[in-house]
Order: sequence, then structure tokens, then C-alpha cells
Amino acid sequence: MAKQKTSRKFKKKLFHKYRLVILNEDTFEERLSFKLNRINVFVLVSLSAIILIAATTVLIAFTPLREYIPGYSSTALKKKAVELTYKVDSLEQTILVNERYFASIKKVLHGEVSTEEFDKDSIMEAVKLEITQEDLKPIKADSLLREQVEKEDKYNLFETATSKISFVLFPPVSGTISEGYDAEKKHYAVDIAVPKDTPVKTTADGTVIFAEWTTETGYVVLIEHSNGLISVYKHNASITKQQGDLVKSGEVIAMAGNSGEYSTGTHLHFELWKDGYPIDPTNFIDFN
Repeated sequence: MAKQKTSRKFKKKLFHKYRLVILNEDTFEERLSFKLNRINVFVLVSLSAIILIAATTVLIAFTPLREYIPGYSSTALKKKAVELTYKVDSLEQTILVNERYFASIKKVLHGEVSTEEFDKDSIMEAVKLEITQEDLKPIKADSLLREQVEKEDKYNLFETATSKISFVLFPPVSGTISEGYDAEKKHYAVDIAVPKDTPVKTTADGTVIFAEWTTETGYVVLIEHSNGLISVYKHNASITKQQGDLVKSGEVIAMAGNSGEYSTGTHLHFELWKDGYPIDPTNFIDFN
């Protein structure tokens, strides 16, 4: 019986009506009033909480606002971040390659190269020793292959096997060599004495990779050719090309002069570099 009485009292409390009145503080005039009970308040608060949770879930799941929540990111944002990471890595590699390339050009400009001395006799002896250790007798498969190739070449109209590729270098200027190539003195060039404003021509087809003024060597032009060849023209009075220009063999690129602190008279300081190493231009060009 006691439990039933308690249950009835609880139900009465839930459904007991209350009146919520909003009054004007100065005149005590009734502005608004509500009839409520505990069960209505509970239902209203529950519905409000459910609506608030649902609205928050919709905002997070279907609007860009979710990207402002720490630790939450969209798939598109992750994809863009990965693409930017790859692009940054590629740019870093490109910058590294360019820095090495410019460092090589700087060495060419300043003539910074280390020379090594070789014992020619010891090298020849080593080569002979290696040859004597090799068995040069042709095997049967090799003999059959040679015979087959000879038969094919006998009736071949295109003699590609005996064709040769020549690489002719054009003299940049014609004149007297005042100082020749000397690796021991680190003079990796030939100096050709010519009158002022003599046209300086490119020695082969290529691309201008440097065309600027330097304090030591005045107006300088560097041209990159095929087969790893670079030609250098220093102490010019003026230059007619700029970096990135494509030039043909024999095309005028500068005017000879006496510019730069290292110059001792009107001449052309001409260098040839192959795969990063200096070579004597007189072995390939006749300057007379």
C-alpha cells in the first residue's frame, strides 16, 4: 500500500500544472504566461537536445565547417596536401640539380679544375697484362653469328656499320695565338690577339647558358653544345646574345675587346670543356 501511495504522488507531481508568468517589473503587468507541468518540461528539454545534436551532426558531416575541427580533414584536403608534398620534393630535386649545374659553370668561369698525373707506362703494361689473360678464341656460336652478319651485310645497301659521325668546330676568330693552352699554369684556354671589335663567332651550334659581365673577365659568353661540350668566350668588348638564345655555328655572339681585370690587351680568351674537363682548343681548331 505504501508503494502505491508513493507511485500516485509521483504521478501527481509529474502532471501537476504550474503557471509560468512573465510580468513587467515596473507595473507588474502580465506580459506572457504558460501552463506547464513537469512532464511537458522534460519532453521539451529532450526534444531540444535531440534537435541540437542532429543539427550539429548535419553541420559536421555535410558542410565545410568540419575542416575547422582539430584532427578532422576531408579527403580532398588530404589529396591536395599529398600533391603539394610531391611538388615540393620535385622542386627541391630541381633546385639541387640546378645548383650543381651552376657550380660546374662557376668552375668553368674561374678555371677551377684539378689535374691528375698518370704513369703512361704502367697503364700500358696493365692493359697488356689484361689482354694476355683473356681467351680471345671465338666460340662456335660467335663464329656462326659472324658468318650470318657477313651474309646480311653483303647485300645491304645501307652501310650503317661503316658510317662515321664528324663534329667540326668553327674558329671563333682568326689571329695570332698570344698564349697557348697550359694545364700546369692553369691556363685552360688559348688567347688569340685580334683588333678591337672583331666579331666573335660561335664554334658550333648550341644554347647560350651564360652571357653577363664579370669583374675579372669582363663580358663572358658560355655556350652549351651537344656531346657534353661547352665553349667559353671571355674579355669581350660587348655581347650580342643573352642567356637562353639558340645559336648556329659561325654566328656572331660578341665583339672582341679588353674588358675585365685579368685582361692584358685586346684579345679573345677561348676555352673548350668536355664533360666538365678542359681540352686544348688547338687540337680541334685552326686559328690562323
